[in-house]
Amino acid sequence: MSRIIPDSVPTLEDLPQEVDVVIIGGGIAGVTTALNLAEQGVSVALFEKGLIGGEQSGRNWGWTRQAGRDPAEIPLAQLSLKLWAGMNERIEAETGFRQTGITYLCSDARREAEYEAWLLHARTYGVDSRMVRGDELQRLMPGMSGEFRAAMLTPSDGRAEPFKAAPAIARAAGRAGAHIFTGCAVRSVDRSAGRVSGVITERGVVRCSSVVLAAGAWSRLFAGNFGLDFPQLKVLGTAARTTPVSGLTDMPVGAEDFAFRRRLDGGFTIARRNVGVAHVVPDSFRLFFDFAPNLVKSWGELKLRIGGRFLEEWRIEKTWEPDEISPFEKVRILDPAPDERLNAEGFSNLIKAFPAFEGARIVQSWAGLIDVTPDAVPVIGPVESVPGMYIASGLSGHGFGLGPGTGQLMAEIVMGARTSVDPTPFRLDRFKRSRRLR
Repeated sequence: MSRIIPDSVPTLEDLPQEVDVVIIGGGIAGVTTALNLAEQGVSVALFEKGLIGGEQSGRNWGWTRQAGRDPAEIPLAQLSLKLWAGMNERIEAETGFRQTGITYLCSDARREAEYEAWLLHARTYGVDSRMVRGDELQRLMPGMSGEFRAAMLTPSDGRAEPFKAAPAIARAAGRAGAHIFTGCAVRSVDRSAGRVSGVITERGVVRCSSVVLAAGAWSRLFAGNFGLDFPQLKVLGTAARTTPVSGLTDMPVGAEDFAFRRRLDGGFTIARRNVGVAHVVPDSFRLFFDFAPNLVKSWGELKLRIGGRFLEEWRIEKTWEPDEISPFEKVRILDPAPDERLNAEGFSNLIKAFPAFEGARIVQSWAGLIDVTPDAVPVIGPVESVPGMYIASGLSGHGFGLGPGTGQLMAEIVMGARTSVDPTPFRLDRFKRSRRLR
């Protein structure tokens, strides 16, 4: 039930001898960066060890939102939403994007106050979020029977289809001139006189002057092999798909303990909201003090698990030579088992609030590993200690919605162009750990 198979993307056979930019990773950040660069006439090759959108970019909830974002992310979320709105036309393909709005329900005064406080940030940036109550809330949420006192509505937010979006954007990047390779891992980055000069893939060498690491949950491992201590942990997110249900809103809806989003096939992607599973692994101890402040803040939303994953990650090689088989070739796609208990709990909570779901059934469940930074804000920018090296990773569960803006911003930074949003909040060197190479 858990396997997610994204739409297919043609892959090339012959490696180019040289390009301007190599992108490592075929998730939403990687493919949108490739699209932006290719459209500007930059020679670019994207390498994905498995399938385009095969991991978290194809497994997320499919929300494209400004609502509730960290204030540092709001301008990037606004840019992304604008780009999502024109994406289908731009790439001449279906991403599933629909500008439906998004609503967060609240059943207690504490959560209502939190949303009211966030609205102060939203108004600063001109986001159209607002609180709704009473009859307006009932009209907004047909079929709702739960005891909800208010909701935060953001009419300009929307939704898209994860298993379609990244592949469709990758195909468009290919038509624009990008070299797209799947089933081909980059093993290491080559350097000359201290700066990037190429990459070594499992199929050969490609010369380049810039490399963008957009490898999602794999980014820390890859960075560590060339000496960069990138502070990143993984959190397991789990979700499920239901059969179609009629008479409900088209917009994604989140409450304290459930979330749902209508899909193009008429069914719904559902989840137990505000719960993530954090497996205790060796990096949990190595990065404890980096993540401790945010761990305390989000303690109620994390379930720590101790089990086999500790030994699995302990056994993974942390360094390897360019002529050796890398960990990325041994595990092409991270496909963790879903937490069926959390899915059942979320579905049960959803039925209580929206009884129309009583007639639905779960037909698929899955999980994915979310790449998280200590402050839950992404890294989008250069590695100052290695000229020509860039990172677009650590999107902390926000990557799908922020994907188009991330790709545009990353491309602008690589090209040395004027950026659409201020990149300062996303700099890698805000983390002291990452400022040194071994």
